[in-house]
Amino acid sequence: MTAPATSTTAPTEAPATYQPTERTVPTRSADRAHYDRETVHAILDEAYVCHLGFVRDGAPVVLPTLYGRVGETLYLHGSTGSRPLRSSAADPGLPVCVTVTHVDGLVLAKSAFHHSINYRSVVIHGIARTVTDEAERRSALDALVDHVVPGRAADSRPANAKELAATAVIRLDLAEVSAKIRTGGPNDDPADLSLPHWSGVVPVAQTYGAPVPAADLAPGIATPDYLAAL
Repeated sequence: MTAPATSTTAPTEAPATYQPTERTVPTRSADRAHYDRETVHAILDEAYVCHLGFVRDGAPVVLPTLYGRVGETLYLHGSTGSRPLRSSAADPGLPVCVTVTHVDGLVLAKSAFHHSINYRSVVIHGIARTVTDEAERRSALDALVDHVVPGRAADSRPANAKELAATAVIRLDLAEVSAKIRTGGPNDDPADLSLPHWSGVVPVAQTYGAPVPAADLAPGIATPDYLAAL
């Protein structure tokens, strides 16, 4: 029997941009929207907390939670008893909207109406589904830990069987995605420029303090290099 021919075609790379949809095109300030993967990934990778929105019993629910990104997939986790994670296990999954936002500056204008903030945000629409493959679940949980502090997953005890049984992981493919960014100063009306009020931007930045060892940390365990890198 002749062996089947082996394809030498390289894997198709993901397009550089996400395709805009009716849900990802802003109705206001559409010029601030971005759909390139590099921008979206950078915003996601820099944040720690996302907000997971879904409908429960006919009413909207929004929950803050940690997440981790692996390529074009966002992973979230929680208790196996939580309503959204149970719903994601049913066919066809749980319709969700996930958002991430950075505040980069307070924009103070001459008028109250034109006050704003400088920000970077990402909005993801899609169907969240429960991860059942054990290898993918473990990889996702490592990604969640490393998203908080890169390198930490390899420097901590992995989840045991009991902990895995109590933890559910859901995945959301990055397909219907958009970023929105505001930069710059206030947009004052020309008639207000002569008013005697201060205007400008107050930058907002995230900083890290020195690591504080746990009270019961065994003597001789030094602060890891990956924490110093923060």
